[in-house]
Amino acid sequence: MSIESEADIQALKRIGRIVAQVLQAMRRATLPGTKTSELDRIGEQLLRAHGARSAPKLCYNFPGTTCISVNNEVAHGIPGSRRIKAGDLINIDVSAELNGYFADTGASFVVAPAKNELQALCDATQGALQCAIEVVRAGQPLNVIGKTVETYARAHGYTLIRNLASHGIGRALHEEPKEIPTYYDPLDKRVLTEGLVITIEPFLSTGAHEVFEADDGWTLKTPKRFRSAQFEHSLIVTRDKPIILTTAA
Repeated sequence: MSIESEADIQALKRIGRIVAQVLQAMRRATLPGTKTSELDRIGEQLLRAHGARSAPKLCYNFPGTTCISVNNEVAHGIPGSRRIKAGDLINIDVSAELNGYFADTGASFVVAPAKNELQALCDATQGALQCAIEVVRAGQPLNVIGKTVETYARAHGYTLIRNLASHGIGRALHEEPKEIPTYYDPLDKRVLTEGLVITIEPFLSTGAHEVFEADDGWTLKTPKRFRSAQFEHSLIVTRDKPIILTTAA
């Protein structure tokens, strides 16, 4: 969507703050021995307390409130009976709707004690997101996002998951622009416009370039030898710095 009023901005900030707070609470509760279904229940209870609805469940009938992916699972992991272990690489993705507005956020982290190589992967992915946010301006080519992420990933020795992308958001979970590559596509001539609402979500990997769908029909994985991380914000494009919607404060 594109922003049409201050009311749009405030509504998006409201749901953005909610999903950020839910993610934060779920991350704090991610301890060795915890089932992923127990973490998901925390997300469900908090969203309900705010009057918000799970976007994956609402839009796609996903069998969970949030997506929780572990180790070589990269995205769309189904919460269930799996118990978290020390050293696991976890990704939690929280997206929700409130009063017709949607926001989407995610983060990867390592359950303590963290392995240095996994922590470095998470740090680099978060750095790639931050660098991409800093170049987003109305009038810039949309592919500046992918160019920035790819340059950062290569400089830090990581590959990119190329069949996962950022996307438009706002009045639906996925809107135009439906695919925003987080690698550089010189043929993409689209331009960032003022008021456009998008996500940015780079997926950096220790060597994988693509994910494949697991037998459950939802979870997206790489071969077991690889690990991947994702960080995601929803934001509004402006002529100056973008407005980040998915902050907990």
